[in-house]
Amino acid sequence: MSDVDGLSSDLTVYAARLVRLVRREHAPSAGIRVLSILDELGPLAITALAQVDRCSQPTMTGQVNQLVEVGWVTKQPNPADARSSLVDLTPAGRAELGRIRRLSAALVSERLARRTDLTADDLATAVAVLRAVLEPPSEGNS
Repeated sequence: MSDVDGLSSDLTVYAARLVRLVRREHAPSAGIRVLSILDELGPLAITALAQVDRCSQPTMTGQVNQLVEVGWVTKQPNPADARSSLVDLTPAGRAELGRIRRLSAALVSERLARRTDLTADDLATAVAVLRAVLEPPSEGNS
């Protein structure tokens, strides 16, 4: 296995472990995952949300209905398909997502503060690598 393959594997493993750590510490609901998807991808139909989240359509319908009840998302008619609705974040949903993200950031910041061997530059490099891996390549950067 090449160094790049091994490091790529490590990156995947440790990124997943970080996500699980954050979830264990303040146990956000499955609904937060839906809010994150909508924040990343914009308004989506329930079927598309279910596909992205890798769950069944009935499961996603239940999650969306709960999020509508608490005021974190809306369901509007889908202009591209009259048989479906588009789910979108509300300002309250964005605020809740922001609150959860601040809790996550505080947890990571607290752990980083205990690591005097790591610098802000190290963190900036880690963020830059993750961002580059997650963003689609731009023209000429394939």
